[in-house]
Amino acid sequence: MSDELSEFEQSIKREIDAFMKPGQESTPSRPLTSGKEARQKGGKPAAAGQSAKSYKTGHLVRLAVRTRKLETDTVFEHRSTSISKLEAQLEAEKAAKQAGYPIIGYVIDIQSL
Repeated sequence: MSDELSEFEQSIKREIDAFMKPGQESTPSRPLTSGKEARQKGGKPAAAGQSAKSYKTGHLVRLAVRTRKLETDTVFEHRSTSISKLEAQLEAEKAAKQAGYPIIGYVIDIQSL
């Protein structure tokens, strides 16, 4: 029990050190598997330098647009990389006009990505 506790404390200390000093990595307690062994187990080896998650920023803007005055509204969606809602809305309106929708009725929804 004390061996497990000390091993746990050491692993936590290594993780904290790795977090505080990302350039210096301590040696792992378990041996690493090679790429061939990882493929045999069904997993993919992680490439060096790639992050585990891809962070998305921006907004998804939905506009009610029309091509003619007496036409029913259709939904136009635009993904913007801007963090500003107003700038994302302006980009969406510009994209809708370029797509052939000269009349923009109103903003249906703006969602953060």
